Amino acid sequence: MASFFPFSFLLVISLSLLLFPNFAVAEDGSENPGCDGRWIHVRRLPSRFNLDLLRNCSEYPIYDDFCPYIANHGLGQKTHNRSRSWYRTDSHMLELFFHRRVLEYPCLTPDPDRADAVFLPYYAGLDALSYLYGPDVNSSADHGLQLFDFLQSDSPQIWDRRSGYDHFLVMARPAWDFSQPLEYDPPIWGTSFLQLPEFFNVTALILESRPWPWQEQAIPYPTSFHPANLARFEQWLARVRRSRRTTLMLFAGGGGTASAPNVRHSIRNECENRTSLCDIVECSNAVCEHDPIRYMRPMLRASFCLQPPGDTPTRRSTFDSILAGCIPVFFEELSARKQYGWHLPAAEYSDFSVYIPKEEVVSNGLKIADVLLGIPRAKVRRMRERLLELMPHIIYRRHRSSAGLMAKKDAFDLAVDGVLERVKRRLAGGNELIR
Repeated sequence: MASFFPFSFLLVISLSLLLFPNFAVAEDGSENPGCDGRWIHVRRLPSRFNLDLLRNCSEYPIYDDFCPYIANHGLGQKTHNRSRSWYRTDSHMLELFFHRRVLEYPCLTPDPDRADAVFLPYYAGLDALSYLYGPDVNSSADHGLQLFDFLQSDSPQIWDRRSGYDHFLVMARPAWDFSQPLEYDPPIWGTSFLQLPEFFNVTALILESRPWPWQEQAIPYPTSFHPANLARFEQWLARVRRSRRTTLMLFAGGGGTASAPNVRHSIRNECENRTSLCDIVECSNAVCEHDPIRYMRPMLRASFCLQPPGDTPTRRSTFDSILAGCIPVFFEELSARKQYGWHLPAAEYSDFSVYIPKEEVVSNGLKIADVLLGIPRAKVRRMRERLLELMPHIIYRRHRSSAGLMAKKDAFDLAVDGVLERVKRRLAGGNELIR
């Protein structure tokens, strides 16, 4: 009988069983003593703000059908039948599997009055699709208003006690997709969610932040690697450590084929002229997005992975390269150093990455390979070891992971810690910090 139901409908039914979290209460009825200052309350939102959005996974004709990537609570389908840790993960599903991980958080409370932070399980990026590609494209200033109306009408005291600044949500797109000025008419690309004054106090965990708004905090793009136990993580770590790095540098990406001068064009020219030092994995037209084998094997063979900006400064490839032990090479400060401070310490970037200003490459003819060849081998080894130390911080482990792996804080853990610390600082600072 199940065959008569659409895949997405069956998935929504299974996910709906997870909307009742386990709260942090021991068998004897006492609360978890390690939760002081870490309590999180999950707002009960109507399903139109989250699970109902998954039903429309194939209904955006301009946008790719994302139904296959909902599997495994947003991790996507396995790369192959025998895979234990690798999935065809779409970064836009971060909202879904972050929600799944929140439901396993050890310090959940049903009482919003004693919560240190409040999580909004709103799938903002999926809800934005109707404004970006669908029938509401000319109403993008309305994105988020229905959510705010609900928060004001349903138990408004939860929002009002701290004017919303203890609330947080995940937005699985770059901030630029949510930052269209409210006064633009006709609208340009994006919605205006992050421009709404109603949400200025809410912390938005986002794939790429803008430099100035305080409420935006970038968290790592999800890779395709989601181990469920410590043994599988350590097996991968061992493989990365023993990989033979036969290529100096690698570029996995698209663009740069037009004659207009830009850093991607310069990278392609240099790689085509120095094939013994540089390799290119062609990823135009998103052919690499859900096929990690295509780029992870070459990354394992390369010492440095080039991370030029594209439409926006950041790239998922940055985190794929860290996962492969391939030292990232950045060409803009906004590509990582000013983005992911909760996960990659900004003061230590020179310990695990290389920065080459793109202007030097594009305008002054600086050769990237010459810079990289000038780095002593001993320093390269130290940089790679530092990458391996940071690796747990940028992966999202699978839900229902073993206790051994849970002892290592992953990208989710650090994001939640960061939110709690931010709320704590705001409380200490008083209401003058609230806009």
